Amino acid sequence: MKETKKRTFTCGLDAAIAVMGGKWKGLILFALQDAPLRFGELRRAVPGISERVLILQLREMESTGLLHREVYHQVPPKVEYSLTAFGQSLNTAMGPLGEWGEEHIERIEAIPWDQVG
Repeated sequence: MKETKKRTFTCGLDAAIAVMGGKWKGLILFALQDAPLRFGELRRAVPGISERVLILQLREMESTGLLHREVYHQVPPKVEYSLTAFGQSLNTAMGPLGEWGEEHIERIEAIPWDQVG
């Protein structure tokens, strides 16, 4: 039997970033904020994401409890993704961060990212 790996975090921000870190999870959460979506709808709602990366991100988000995957046993098969209460609460928490990004988007876009670091 595989042993469950547990993590400890230095603070709440560390824990939150562990759950939603990366480029795509926030965009997927945002896309799902109003209603459940099917895979193809999600792929269109998150421009630039590859099918492989979307599959991996959805699996990870399901395993961390951010979203629910509902399989409808019909022909053709139908699968919908929706936010759990945990995912909704993270979306709510990310709202002010998105507002900050909108407020400063011109300054952020002007950063010479290839020279940072």
